[in-house]
Amino acid sequence: MVTIENLTKYYGNNRAVNNISFTINDNEILGFLGPNGAGKSTTMNMIAGYLPMTGGNVKICGVDITKDPVKAKSKIGYLPEIPPVYPDMRVKEYLSFCAGLKGVPRSRRKEDIQRVMELLKIKDVQDKLIKNLSKGYKQRVGFAQAILGDPEFIILDEPTVGLDPNQVVEVRNIIKDLKKKHSVIFSSHILSEVSEVCDRVVIINKGDIRAIDTIENLEKTFNVKQTFHIRVKGAKSTAASIAETHKGVKELISVDDEAGDITHITVLLEGDADEIRSGIMQELLANNIMIVEMFTDKPDLEDVFINLINKPAKKGGLMDLVDEIVPEDESKAPVSEDDNDTAGKEDKE
Repeated sequence: MVTIENLTKYYGNNRAVNNISFTINDNEILGFLGPNGAGKSTTMNMIAGYLPMTGGNVKICGVDITKDPVKAKSKIGYLPEIPPVYPDMRVKEYLSFCAGLKGVPRSRRKEDIQRVMELLKIKDVQDKLIKNLSKGYKQRVGFAQAILGDPEFIILDEPTVGLDPNQVVEVRNIIKDLKKKHSVIFSSHILSEVSEVCDRVVIINKGDIRAIDTIENLEKTFNVKQTFHIRVKGAKSTAASIAETHKGVKELISVDDEAGDITHITVLLEGDADEIRSGIMQELLANNIMIVEMFTDKPDLEDVFINLINKPAKKGGLMDLVDEIVPEDESKAPVSEDDNDTAGKEDKE
């Protein structure tokens, strides 16, 4: 659906995006993650054709956006971080204006406007001036214009900003439904949201790609949490001794008393977690110790994100983590240390 090759952007001498490459597949939701100043909005603006690129190319459904921008942009629906709404227009009037800009045929313009208003639940404010709407409603109006005309590729930059919890759930469900007919690139700082919605993620920092993979594979690769919890009834000292001295246990973190003669033991594992857990369980049972519960902390996208972002780049070569988890030919970006602070550059654009 979408191919990004060697995309680069400089603001003067400051590099915002460094020779990045990745693809967005048909009927896929791709999460695009990174800290503030990482180059996310700059990249999305270049993909949309809103911001000129310093180097590289973007193809939307096989159409090069620099060679045939009109045709390429006709396939794109774009919700930037700040919704592109006109405050002195009424909601329905604005959507009609956007439909005209997008070339939606007059014969189906009314029907399409009704469709997106119902989908985003903004029919009740269709006759109101946009400037009188809440931030959440403005966000939903911006989302509505992005999906007008049923574009094949949709770019969503922080689509749930300003929404209340109920609206967030509604918008997440809308994004999931979009996958049936569209390809989506979706940026958010809410990592639980990305985990719930996206098929794959691209993590970027200081203009460089740090990872491209499914969330499941990333969590397996960065199994940073090997914390194992055991809750037993009685035999506190024996159970704690078994857990602490078992092969593969790196550290006894805590032994806490709970109600009903229950002891909660927490240890840090080092090695094959499944094998160590099985061994501890067998030893506890052999000592007639009643096991109430056993579980291991599961790594999540937040753990992966923090580790990737804080991992230093390696001088003169590709970063180790990229070698491990970016599929071959997905990213050809050389990673080098950059003392220039690019934070804020993309926001100004």
